[in-house]
Amino acid sequence: MTSSGRLSATPALLRRLTLASLIANVAIVVTGGGVRLTGSGLGCPTWPRCTEDSYVTTPEMGILGVIEFGNRVLGILVGLVALATLLAVLRAQPRRPDLRGLTLGVLGLVILQGIIGGISVRVQLDPWVVALHFMLSMVAIAVAYALWRRTRTGGLTSHDTVPGALRQLVFVIVAVSFAVLVLGTAVTGSGPHAGDPDAGRTGLDPQTMSQLHADSVALLIGLSVAWWFALRAVDAPRQAVRAAAVLIAVELAQGLIGVVQYLTDLPVALVGAHMFGACLVWLATLAALWSTRGHGPAPTSAAAMDRDDSEKAQALTAAV
Repeated sequence: MTSSGRLSATPALLRRLTLASLIANVAIVVTGGGVRLTGSGLGCPTWPRCTEDSYVTTPEMGILGVIEFGNRVLGILVGLVALATLLAVLRAQPRRPDLRGLTLGVLGLVILQGIIGGISVRVQLDPWVVALHFMLSMVAIAVAYALWRRTRTGGLTSHDTVPGALRQLVFVIVAVSFAVLVLGTAVTGSGPHAGDPDAGRTGLDPQTMSQLHADSVALLIGLSVAWWFALRAVDAPRQAVRAAAVLIAVELAQGLIGVVQYLTDLPVALVGAHMFGACLVWLATLAALWSTRGHGPAPTSAAAMDRDDSEKAQALTAAV
């Protein structure tokens, strides 16, 4: 409570709400995958109603209707958590104006997700619209993750903790990771799990798209391993080295699942695990990006930082 008696949000509450928002945005991806993999994508054949006469599922629609409607309900809950987070940020004590843009971004993306999801039903699960739906979820997760991380800084200013070249390399890794996700949607859109037996496919060759996706994964792993070695060569902060190691481990596990599911003709359980793994790879990538920034007063002056970067760059060149 504030001195005026108005409810206020503590930093601890903000951290809990932003973490809940992040988890909810990951959960909606997983349950959305469940809708697709069970063929329930048109369990509610229209939108925003579930049927022409009802906003909720009916007994005649069976389990497919329950699964699809359940995912819609979860989508509403994700929106409510985002709204609660926004209200908490507006009532935060001490005030956190730096969080408002990110909070509005999460809420806006959740609303947009609901609209795109509805459109995907209206267009009978067009694979390109479904792919857009998935990629928007990845953007929402990125914004929700940034919001959560920002709540842990206490509003302190940030500064680089690794040389500029390595900071640029992690941005390349983020871009490649996002490209891997995009190509993953292309693989899914050309494969057998359409969300409904009558849903269309992209028409792209599944084997070709799978090969492109595998090549992008190999590139991502290679860049991540190179980044880990480079961080160790310049004696980077422990948090960055650890984040790189976690990223590599998650990528390898996800790659193993991908290979096994491909060789076993895409069983539903493994495809579902692969979708969850995609979220974990993306989160590990974002963690790697954030590990290159520190918060609070910079440890050295700007001139000293430049000199330190030069020395570390020379050490990296010698290591290579």
